[in-house]
Amino acid sequence: MSFAGYRLMRVSLSSGICRATIDNPPLNLLDLPLAEEIVRLTREVAADDDVRVLVVDSADPEFFIAHADVGMILDLPTDDTGLHDELSYFHAVMEEFRTLPKATIAVIEGICRGGGSEWAMAFDMRYAALGKAVFGQPEVAMGIIPGGGGTQRLPRLVGRGRALEVILGCRDVDAATAEAWGYVDRALPPEKLRRFVDKLAARIASAPQSAIAAAKRAVDAALSEDLPTGLRIEDQLFREALAQPVARERLRAIIDAGAQTREFELG
Repeated sequence: MSFAGYRLMRVSLSSGICRATIDNPPLNLLDLPLAEEIVRLTREVAADDDVRVLVVDSADPEFFIAHADVGMILDLPTDDTGLHDELSYFHAVMEEFRTLPKATIAVIEGICRGGGSEWAMAFDMRYAALGKAVFGQPEVAMGIIPGGGGTQRLPRLVGRGRALEVILGCRDVDAATAEAWGYVDRALPPEKLRRFVDKLAARIASAPQSAIAAAKRAVDAALSEDLPTGLRIEDQLFREALAQPVARERLRAIIDAGAQTREFELG
C-alpha cells in the first residue's frame, strides 16, 4: 500500500513500520479533516499485511496535537442529551484505532491536550520528551467534560484520584509526572526519545503479525475480564498462535541455534 494522498499527515512504510507525522499547522488542531485522515490511516494500516507497527509523531516539535477544534465542538447538536446505545463518532474513531491488530506508538515532544491527549491514550504505548511534552484535559474549565474518552481511559492509566486532578484541575502535567503516574510509558531526554522508539518499533516489527495481534488481544482481556476468564482467553490465543506455521518455524530455528544451553541463554 502506498499511503499516498494524505494532506495533514506524512505517511511512509519501511521494514514493517508505518510512520505517520502529523502536519496540520499552525497548532495541529484535531479538526474534522484530521479526524477523517486518522480514520483512513487506521483502516489502511489494519488492511496492510506489511505493517506490524504504527509510529505517530508530529512535524511541529511544540505541538503533538494542541486539542480538538473548538469550532467543531460548538457545531455539535445540543438538543439530544439522552444516553445513546451507540458510540459517538469520535469515540468510535478512537476505539477503532485502539483495537488495531498492529502495535501503535505515540512519540510526543510538545503539547498534547484535550482531544490530542485522548487520542494519545488510545495508543498502545506513549513516549514523551522530558522538559518539552505536556499533557492535559482543560475541558471542565470551559464548562464541558472530556468527550473523546478522557474520563474513561485516564482513570485506567493513572487511577481515579489522579485522573480527577487532571480533569478537574485543568492543569498541565509535565512529562516526568506523566511517566510517574502512568499517563505515558516513559519520559526520555529529547535527544534519546526517537532512538529509543526506533529500536523498540524495529524489535516489535521483527515479530510475526499474528503474534502481535494475539498479544494485544490477550492483554486487553486482562482489563475487561475477571482473571479466570482472562486466563482462558490467553490459553486460547496461545494455542491459536502456536498453530501458525511461522511460530513453529521460529521455535525450531531457535532450538537449532543453540537455545536451552547455558552458552546461548547467557550470551
